[in-house]
Amino acid sequence: MTDIKDIINGCLKGNRRDQELLYRRHAAKLYTVCLQYSGNDEEARDILQEGFIKVFENLVHYKHEGSFEGWVRRIMVNTALEKYRSKHTLRRVDDIDQIPEPDAEPDNEDYAGLQAVDLMTIIRELPPKYRMVFNLFAIEGYSHKEISKMMNISEGTSKSNLSRARVILQRRVGVFTGLGKKMSNG
Repeated sequence: MTDIKDIINGCLKGNRRDQELLYRRHAAKLYTVCLQYSGNDEEARDILQEGFIKVFENLVHYKHEGSFEGWVRRIMVNTALEKYRSKHTLRRVDDIDQIPEPDAEPDNEDYAGLQAVDLMTIIRELPPKYRMVFNLFAIEGYSHKEISKMMNISEGTSKSNLSRARVILQRRVGVFTGLGKKMSNG
């Protein structure tokens, strides 16, 4: 297996084989990151492609300090944020009660049946503002102060969006797992 430093050096020299190797090594995992921040598969693929263009353009700035995967992940997250900020047609979501519940309730009666892929699907269904704040806070570990700067919102808005995202997720997970019935009955 080729060392990542060798692959990076090959990429910096314009070696197409090393560029492809770098892409193949990281694309699947990074696609999952892009999917977390996007509304659908097509948007995730766009973010991945734009992100890898930035990776190759900025590879010269990678200092070989810390995790390369973490460095690339940050580029993907920032690319997703840029895509989010560039959209001007996002609808405003002020009331979590206006968000539709899932159509059907599964038979499963506890959280043990909830798979990671199911949780990712539920997160992807969050309104974009809430999904971005939730992912940045809960998954990436950014503070509300950092999120407010990244998304050009106040810290209070970041906290509010996270709180609303959590309420929506709790409702959806409860409905998904059948706990919604238990909670409402009693």
